[in-house]
Amino acid sequence: MTKLQLNGRKFLFILTLVLPAACAAASTVTAAVDEHEAILLWPNGAPGSEGKTAPESVRLTPEGEHVISSVHRPSITPYLPAKDKATGAAVVIAPGGGHAELWMDHEGYNVARWLSERGVAAFILKYRLAREKGSTYTVEGDELADMQRAIRVVRSRATEWGIDPERIGVMGFSAGGEVAGLAATRYDAGNMSAADAIDRESSKPAFEALIYPGLPQDFKVSKDAPPAFLLCGENDRPDISQGLAELYVALRREGVSAELHIYTGVGHGFGLRAGNKGAIAEWPDRFLEWMDARGLLKQK
Repeated sequence: MTKLQLNGRKFLFILTLVLPAACAAASTVTAAVDEHEAILLWPNGAPGSEGKTAPESVRLTPEGEHVISSVHRPSITPYLPAKDKATGAAVVIAPGGGHAELWMDHEGYNVARWLSERGVAAFILKYRLAREKGSTYTVEGDELADMQRAIRVVRSRATEWGIDPERIGVMGFSAGGEVAGLAATRYDAGNMSAADAIDRESSKPAFEALIYPGLPQDFKVSKDAPPAFLLCGENDRPDISQGLAELYVALRREGVSAELHIYTGVGHGFGLRAGNKGAIAEWPDRFLEWMDARGLLKQK
């Protein structure tokens, strides 16, 4: 396994993997780590991560995708649209990886780049991992806290980044979908007496986009949940392909606006990849159309 060490700031790498000599000819995989600068959610250290000094690591798959683990300094990486394209909308993106790692390309960088090119500010969340071997973190404690803090950080810098603080939403893939879904049900208006100005901001997202989310069976919804965009493949495991349909019905029963897409012949983990074919390759367009229909893309 090849590992790269990253600090709060990302640097451009060229990594070459040479396959064993048994191959008829040496093969290489070349990949570039995204060079956008990450912003630590807690510059002085995240609560619950005291004493954890292991560096973040990156595993490169044979296809050249970056998979991150050992996250103890949660952060967001901004992808801001050009000022002449900016709509004022923003989304915090949580990649998936079974709460043990983060698949950063097809569920992070690619999505953020696509959205920013179309006027939506995007922020990739690197959250702590509850199911990584030896982890002391929890999904509902630390991972959720990282998403809530990310929303607060973006809201606190809305003016600086040209964002409407009332149009900041969340998006999550697979395990990241659980984190995003929890953030859409467990939020607060902020603590006005907090010494940290960021903690005075609301953590409520304006909308949620759950892409093949791994939600728990006891996931609760309420009438106060934000509008939801739900999407998966019909060949995904039943708790997702059927569970997402059940979530849609539960949201509508509570009077929450929701839109559901279930794609024929599609399984889990497609994300946004250049190799996606057929209707599923156009799911980001459906999301943007949904945002537009809800008035989220109207400049103010």
